[in-house]
Amino acid sequence: MRTLAKALVVLLLLAGCSAPGHRDGPITLRFQSLAWQQESVAANKELVKEWNASHPDVKVEYVQGSWDSVHDQLLTSFEGGEAPDVIHDASDDLADFAYGGYLTDLTGLLPARLRSDIPRTSWQTATFGRGVYGVPFLQEPRVLIADARRLRAAKVRIPTPEHPWTWAEFRQVAKKLSGPGTYGVAWPLKEPVSATLNLSLSAGGRLFHRGADGKVTVRFTAGDAVVPSTVHDQIAVDRSAPASTLGSGGSDTLPGFFAGRYAMVPLGFSYRQQIVQQAPEGFRWEVLPAPAGADGLTQGVSPQTLSVSADCPHKREAVAFIDFLLRPKNTVRLALGDWMLPTGTQALRDPALHTAENGWATGTALATRLRPAPAQSVRGYPEWKDKVATPAYQEYYSGAIGLAELRRRLERDGNLVLARYQR
Repeated sequence: MRTLAKALVVLLLLAGCSAPGHRDGPITLRFQSLAWQQESVAANKELVKEWNASHPDVKVEYVQGSWDSVHDQLLTSFEGGEAPDVIHDASDDLADFAYGGYLTDLTGLLPARLRSDIPRTSWQTATFGRGVYGVPFLQEPRVLIADARRLRAAKVRIPTPEHPWTWAEFRQVAKKLSGPGTYGVAWPLKEPVSATLNLSLSAGGRLFHRGADGKVTVRFTAGDAVVPSTVHDQIAVDRSAPASTLGSGGSDTLPGFFAGRYAMVPLGFSYRQQIVQQAPEGFRWEVLPAPAGADGLTQGVSPQTLSVSADCPHKREAVAFIDFLLRPKNTVRLALGDWMLPTGTQALRDPALHTAENGWATGTALATRLRPAPAQSVRGYPEWKDKVATPAYQEYYSGAIGLAELRRRLERDGNLVLARYQR
């Protein structure tokens, strides 16, 4: 009986040490993707299919998510123990999940190829404390989409990545392009915070300052004022930008752009796909770099990321799948599908991303100037953005408050919010 009992114990121990999923069939990983453009969804699904065909022991199930609700959806799934294994998100949404223990620290799991191929500045966007909680793989600079005929008719200097407009020059050009019933520029600022903060890096604006104790405070400096002052003055002083687009999303401005109402629209690089699809026949448009400030063309980005849930029982297999997705050729497919730029240096060299057609070369030329968004590692940023910054910027741009009141709200009210997350 003693011998039989010992044998049973050994068998139980061996069973407990065997890899879950291999006893009764292949491992299954759930991959939640936020791809939404038709080409991007197709590229993601094709890569999942290719992985499954070559990895019979580790099957990946494609799950469709949505950018509109991803933060709340993930929070609910984390707390309910039902999170997807591989998570597609944006780096500026990761801080609270990383500090909350919901994501896996990938530091010791990432293959050397992936670590070396993605630049250090990109890795910083997914680094919180001493851990890395996501793999940044796609990024999107903000650019000016311009009506080529209007620009040349006005005989303004056409900016290039080598010789961009300054913010002051941009303001003057917008005035020159304006006329009865038309505007030089339209600012779609339904979500004003990320656009303002990321573009402000060009003028030396940082807004968030981390002290020696590691705590973050908000300080609104002269560099932080350049971009919002430019937008405000174009609307309220020069009348070169309409107030009517302040509550609009980027797509909402395209009909007016095509109709000649606006000569330029500052948009994310990926909007080119919609323009190609929707522009009327014969409409000539081009991609221009965003204006440059004291720090040149530098601007902030929050790359798209791939993370692994802390509850995932097959972390190494999940990272292997991420590594497969982000092989250089595969990353190019994802970048082309999303009309964005890869973070990986090998993928970024692909000739397909350096063509003049549809402004690819202009966007690619900006890749080395992209930096982590100012709020990247700030705990409490989502609440600060929703409760303090968004209404403050909206009221400033609409003319309801002045620059001094904008500064006061961002600093006083903003620091009260951040303090609760840093006790």
